[in-house]
Amino acid sequence: MPAALSLLLLTAPAWGETFRLTAGGPQSASLPWIGIIGSLVVPESNVRLEAMGSEHRIVWREAYGGSLYKWQNSLEAIEIGLTDIGWVGALWETSKMPLQNVTYYTPFVTDDLRLLLDLFNDLHETLPALAEAWEEQNQILLGAAGVDTYHLMSTFPVSRVEDMQGRKILAPGPSATWLEGTGAVPVNGGLSTYYTQISTGVADGVLTILSGAYPYRIHEVAPYITLVGIGAQFNGGVAINLDTWERLPADVQAVMSELGRDYSRTLADVVIQRYEDALAAVQLEGAQVTTLPDAEKRKWIDGLPDIAGQWVRSAEARGHPAGETLRAYMAELRARGEEPLRNWDAPR
Repeated sequence: MPAALSLLLLTAPAWGETFRLTAGGPQSASLPWIGIIGSLVVPESNVRLEAMGSEHRIVWREAYGGSLYKWQNSLEAIEIGLTDIGWVGALWETSKMPLQNVTYYTPFVTDDLRLLLDLFNDLHETLPALAEAWEEQNQILLGAAGVDTYHLMSTFPVSRVEDMQGRKILAPGPSATWLEGTGAVPVNGGLSTYYTQISTGVADGVLTILSGAYPYRIHEVAPYITLVGIGAQFNGGVAINLDTWERLPADVQAVMSELGRDYSRTLADVVIQRYEDALAAVQLEGAQVTTLPDAEKRKWIDGLPDIAGQWVRSAEARGHPAGETLRAYMAELRARGEEPLRNWDAPR
């Protein structure tokens, strides 16, 4: 038994209490960042409480698939206590949580999702501004979530950056900036709309994650897959309502914190496996997979404007310490052995 948990056991009251908590999610449990709440966090909580000798138990109510709230309200649902814990899509909260979106403004720095999620869990403990962003919304991040690296899927072959000139590429939100300098025209959309947009000619391709694209059969309409490696992304995480957290005893808090870290590790493993399975499957089903040559990838990277610098200036004008966050993020990447293909903390 870990020493910290042993100490908690010694200081915990001898009687037990039952806590009734709701675990929710705005999307289907088939998506790993939602499903792992139900397959790991919920069942393991009582197993670990019992293993450490705690008398406390949790009675869970589970509500996934948007039955309690939709994706647009994932942050607010936990803030007001509609659910006690759930997945929050920080990628949609560019106004309330701009610092949590740093990875979307620093492409081409790492494809390693395991490293990225571990790094973000640590940063939330060492950079007060990151944790405060959650607390201001009446919640605490338990475990970081993210997605596999982005590649290009298209209706045409790509071996040079110039092949994208004038082509309409689906790249919603901040990912549109990843196309700057390529000559491509960014088009808005989402995973559920990509297939139709490409099949009807609204778009010629998409920057996307293979783990998400394969279930939607995007390779059927965009059979040319160019491995670019724009980078894995932090997209939010599993969070708990702050009022709920504060009424939990120390041993239950310790178990939930531990499960938050395990959530991140499990999620990374599942996403990476789905990525590898999708990459193999699309080739078996006729897609043509190629890797963008290093020289062309370098041309793409060098052609990008100072995306991170623009983000820093915008966020700092609104009072958020984006420069500090960017420098800490890039420094942690290097400290963990990564070699970013562009040093976004050293503007040109």
